[in-house]
Amino acid sequence: MAIEFPERFDPIELSDPALEPGHLRNLTFHSPALKGRGDVSLYVPPQCATLTNVPLVILLHGVYGSHWAWFTKGAAHLTAQRLIGDGSIRPMLIAAPSDGLRGDGSGYLPYPDADYERWIAEDVIDCIRRLFPCVGLADPICIAGLSMGGYGALRLGMKYPERFHAVSAHSSITHISQFAHIFTRHSMHEERLAAEETNLLYWARLHAHTLPLLRFDCGRSDPLFSANVQLHRDLEALSVEHEYAEFEGAHTWEYWKTHLVDTLLFFERTLVA
Repeated sequence: MAIEFPERFDPIELSDPALEPGHLRNLTFHSPALKGRGDVSLYVPPQCATLTNVPLVILLHGVYGSHWAWFTKGAAHLTAQRLIGDGSIRPMLIAAPSDGLRGDGSGYLPYPDADYERWIAEDVIDCIRRLFPCVGLADPICIAGLSMGGYGALRLGMKYPERFHAVSAHSSITHISQFAHIFTRHSMHEERLAAEETNLLYWARLHAHTLPLLRFDCGRSDPLFSANVQLHRDLEALSVEHEYAEFEGAHTWEYWKTHLVDTLLFFERTLVA
C-alpha cells in the first residue's frame, strides 16, 4: 500500500531539475509551523532515482544566512558529490532549510508567533519524505550546522533523540547569551524563552541515555572556541559520549567548507556502525 502524506504542505513549488546545475533543487512550501512559506535548498544525488533507504542530511545555516548558504557559499553539494563518487560515503540527500527568517536569526527555537523548531524537526523532514520516496519513513535523519546552525543542530538533536540518528556541529554557539554578541537589531533575551528550553546541557541531561551520536568541532582562532571547549568539558562531566575536535581556523566559510567533510564522513561511520 502506498504511503499517503497529509496535504498540510500545499501549495508546494519545486524547481525543475533540468534547469538546476549540480543536482540542486529549490523548494518552497506552506509550513504549518511557520504559518506561511518556508524555503529549502536541496542536493538530490542522481542515485535517488533508483535507490531507496537514502539517508537525509539537514544542514542548518548561521546568523544572517538562509537556505542557499551551504550550497552557494559552502559548496556542500560539490563536497558530497566528491565523497559519493570516490566511495567514501553512500548517496545522501542533503537539505539546507532557511531558519525561518526571523529577525537576524531565529536560533531554530519555538516562539508564540512561529515555531522555528518544529519547522525543522517536522515540516522539512515530512515534506521531503513526501516529495522524494528515496527517503523512507524509517531512514536515518542526520543534522548538522554552523554557528547558530550548530547550536540548532545540537539542541534539536538533544531534544528529539528519537528523530535524529546523528548530529554534527561546527563553530557552534553553545548558549543563548552568545547571540547578544552577534545580533545587531534583535536580542533573544527579549523573547523570554524558558531557560531550560534553550539550554543544551538541560537536554543533554534529560536524554543522556538516548542521545543521538554527537560530534562537534571548532577552530582555535574562532571567537567561540573557548565556549566549545567548555561544552566539551561539560558533556564529559555528564558522561555524555561525543566526539570533539579542534583545528586551525576561524569563523569563516573556508573553515566550514573544509570540515563539512568531517561531518559527512562521521555520518557515514554512524550509518555503518
